[in-house]
Amino acid sequence: MMPVEITRGDGPIVLGLPHTGTYVPEAIMADLNPRGRGLDDTDWHIHRLYDGLLEGATTVRAMFHRYVIDANRDPSGVSLYPGQNTTGLVPLTDFDGHAIWDRPPTEAEIEARRAGFHAPYHAALQAELERVRDRHGIAILYDCHSIRSRIPFLFDGTLPDFNIGTNLGTTCAPEIEATTQEICASAPGYTSVTNGRFKGGWTTRHYGRPGEGLHAIQMELAQSTYLTAEAPPWTHDDSKAARLRPHLRSILTRLADLAPALSQSMKGTS
Repeated sequence: MMPVEITRGDGPIVLGLPHTGTYVPEAIMADLNPRGRGLDDTDWHIHRLYDGLLEGATTVRAMFHRYVIDANRDPSGVSLYPGQNTTGLVPLTDFDGHAIWDRPPTEAEIEARRAGFHAPYHAALQAELERVRDRHGIAILYDCHSIRSRIPFLFDGTLPDFNIGTNLGTTCAPEIEATTQEICASAPGYTSVTNGRFKGGWTTRHYGRPGEGLHAIQMELAQSTYLTAEAPPWTHDDSKAARLRPHLRSILTRLADLAPALSQSMKGTS
């Protein structure tokens, strides 16, 4: 199993898919406890939800599960949300705070996973962003995520449907954040928030350097928007997805349409 799957497009948008993979090597699966082997914290079916929404989009998808190593965490292990419950580079618990390992990985094993899975994913993502920026003058990374809408260990109450993260506006041009906000806020029957509980993971924060022509924005969808239930067997709901996908298509299309002006603006300030 290759750690990363790449589909190259000729447009300005790169879709990051760090958490849809379910591959766990046999030796690592043997160390998980029954709860961990359920892989409950997968971003279920997100690659299917976004498939075909934008012609010319590039996709970079991690094929390994986040319990192997989390592709959206700082490889140094620094917490994204100091003082709040979260999961680490190699999670020791699930999103409900329950232990997932019979035998937790050693530091040496974590380093081997970083080199074998985390590093190849980010090398591929970096290469694709640079390729796209070379072609268009800028690249827009749209990082695709989903999570259960109710997880008391991580947040109070019910999560909004669309959770936009730009690390308080620092990871992309204002037009990118505003356009995404506008589409989400006007989507009938859906709720949205910007830089709420999820402000953008390590991927968004690491690659989002607008002054260098690299823009990044994270979309964390509530899984209730496209799953039959937020519980095993994590069934994709075709009717819910059909209602949601046009709004996601609008976001991606509008962001791609912004690219020429953003690129021209870069040239004007260089």
